[in-house]
Amino acid sequence: MREAREREFDEFVLARQQRLLRTAYLLCGDWHLAEDLTQNALAKVYVGWNRIQHLEQVDAYVHRMLFRSYIDTYRRRRKREILSAAVPDVAGTGIASDVRLTLMAALAQVTPRYRAVLVLRYWEDRSVGETADALGLSQGSVKSHTHRGLQQLRSVLGDQALDLIRS
Repeated sequence: MREAREREFDEFVLARQQRLLRTAYLLCGDWHLAEDLTQNALAKVYVGWNRIQHLEQVDAYVHRMLFRSYIDTYRRRRKREILSAAVPDVAGTGIASDVRLTLMAALAQVTPRYRAVLVLRYWEDRSVGETADALGLSQGSVKSHTHRGLQQLRSVLGDQALDLIRS
């Protein structure tokens, strides 16, 4: 029985780990921290696997764990570290990679909760309801966080926003 549950969990992890890692990277902009966030979320899921595997929304639960872990990590790190405005060099070619780097740098300057909402709504292409479920917020909060997050993103991008739209 225990072996079957562990096999189910292993299959779950194999099926979703890369997507979770990609989402975590979009949240924090650091592959190492993204791996830690993903690992923490999956560890929490493992502990409660017997209880949550019967839920219809296991993916929403895992994403909620990921986002809460991100926000908690950001709160702890903010007290100890000084964030840098410079983005490390990343290999890439073409206009699309330039746009992506610009957006990633701007997104890194948006507050964590707004950033989590923007990542879910626009990178993960989730509905307001799905985003609300994943983050444990009301739909109205998701809408206002989206609006405020986009305002922050526009203020960070400034005149670059028009250049991004044209490309």
